[in-house]
Formats: sequence, structure tokens, C-alpha cells
Amino acid sequence: MILAKVVGTVVASQKNDGIAGGKYLLVRACDTRGREKGEYLVALDLVGSGRGEVVLISQGSSARQTEFTYQKAIDCVIVGIVDRIEEHGQVVFRKEEGR
Repeated sequence: MILAKVVGTVVASQKNDGIAGGKYLLVRACDTRGREKGEYLVALDLVGSGRGEVVLISQGSSARQTEFTYQKAIDCVIVGIVDRIEEHGQVVFRKEEGR
């Protein structure tokens, strides 16, 4: 899994029937402190995440292992919302209140 931050939404009016009905978000890889780095990806949101949240994403064939994504043209899914990250015994990230 990869840490990423939700930075926007993606709307596609024309989609393959196999992936219709999902919520797609623009995410960007981030470090353990939630600072954006790396590439932007479009991810199917399976957990109800929103803009500004740090999430766990899964890519490639692993992204197609859920009940909703099995054997579908999905390459990136959001599988979790991060509440806290502890690194070397110290909390380095904590989800903001109200999110």
C-alpha cells in the first residue's frame, strides 16, 4: 500500500459499464507527514474519503482484489483513511479534527 493525499475529484461522463457508479478522486503520493510528493493518480474511492485526507491506496493487480473491483479495469483504489502515523516511536501525523 502507498500513502497518498486526496487533492481533488475526477468526473467522467462517459465510462466503461464495468466501472460506472464509483467515486473517483485525484490523489498524490505523500510522505509520512502528509506532505505531497510524487505523481498524481486517479483512484476509485471505496471508503468515503474526501479532499485533504491522507489515505491508503493499492495499485495494479492488488487494486482488483475487492468485491467491487474484481476483474474490472481499475488500477488504483483507496482502501483506507489514515488516522495516525507513528514513526520511530513518535506520532508524525494525526488526522485533523472534523474530517
